[in-house]
Amino acid sequence: MPLIQVDRLPVREIFPGLRARLIHSDRVSHSWVDVDAGAAFPEHQHPHEQIVSMIAGELELVVEGVRHTLTPGQVFVIPPDARHSGRALTACRVLDAFAPVRDDYR
Repeated sequence: MPLIQVDRLPVREIFPGLRARLIHSDRVSHSWVDVDAGAAFPEHQHPHEQIVSMIAGELELVVEGVRHTLTPGQVFVIPPDARHSGRALTACRVLDAFAPVRDDYR
């Protein structure tokens, strides 16, 4: 696997205030996301398992109607097809891993 320098990857705005740098292997997509304080993403679902790893900041994540506040060092696994939304309580950095690969993010 080649060495990838995340800060050199192109930036893609996935929702207003959420900017991602994306890496795709054959089986997994990684999304390094910087989130502006107060930015939110609407309730949605997808067929991918999503692993949310908090690197910095505080994120309110609502999964299947249950509210969670994530802080650095915490990881939340969102099952496939689970409805989820969220908002940044502070500026955040999050690493999302998706399996299978998010072809819509290529």
